Amino acid sequence: MLSIKTLSETFEGECWISVMCCLLLACLYVGSLYVWRGNSLPRDHPNTIKRRFISVLCVSAVSPLVVLAWTHYMKVRPSPPLWALLGIRLEGFLPAALLPLTLTMVLFLGPLTQLAIESPRGLFHDVKTALNSRSWSKCVKDLRWLRNHVVAPLTEEFVFRACMIPMLVPCIGPTAAIFISPLFFGVAHFHHIIEQLHFGQDTVFEILICAAFQFTYTSIFGAYTAFIFIRTGHLVGPVLCHSFCNWMGFPAIGSVLLHPQRPVILFFYQMGVLLFLILLFPFTDPAFYGMSPICSLLLTPRSACT
Repeated sequence: MLSIKTLSETFEGECWISVMCCLLLACLYVGSLYVWRGNSLPRDHPNTIKRRFISVLCVSAVSPLVVLAWTHYMKVRPSPPLWALLGIRLEGFLPAALLPLTLTMVLFLGPLTQLAIESPRGLFHDVKTALNSRSWSKCVKDLRWLRNHVVAPLTEEFVFRACMIPMLVPCIGPTAAIFISPLFFGVAHFHHIIEQLHFGQDTVFEILICAAFQFTYTSIFGAYTAFIFIRTGHLVGPVLCHSFCNWMGFPAIGSVLLHPQRPVILFFYQMGVLLFLILLFPFTDPAFYGMSPICSLLLTPRSACT
């Protein structure tokens, strides 16, 4: 096993290898969506969804091999097993599943309040319906629901967080990795431009504005889930947060300003952001989850790891 000093020296001047590996994974993920012959159907067509399920699951199966090849080429011998490095481990699993999701729900306190106010049958009825087995049975039979809430969150977080961040952290440090790794995630979403142009859904200007907004939003979200992944050392938290955010969608700020209960909803929007900032570090304290395997690659503990 390499000493930490040797490990640090190994990465000096060779960060481009880590970056190229991350770029390769991003290209594989996006490219896999377009390998199918006769790929002219809309993204919500059942055949398109099924084919893309196969594509991204295959890329997810290959991605750990890229990380493994990277560790051998860079002569990295981390003490944790590869799967632990990728955030798949039992230690601290329960808090890793619950605390980041709770933190994200706190951030969405405003939108959740708005949903509760606008619910025609009341919040309790909606929660009861959501927990009903029939509702879940209906959801799992819906390909679009599976894509948005299961397959996309799982595969995107696995490829863009679990497989990329371990290659970036030893090179540029955890803090820089939090802000750089989401750029691959944000750029990967530009492939939607191709689909929108192909089907002529909007004008070119509208498509570019939408793409720029989506890049910004996904990059910020990617930084958040990267932060969670590094702090907790678990994949489950980012996946659940991603799924929840896909379910909620982007907050409809415009409708809030026109809402009859605007003061109440705006109050909870502000409280949600404030509580989120207060709880961000306590809820992701590594003490709840055990030592993050990624942080074991560092020469000295960094702020994101402690």
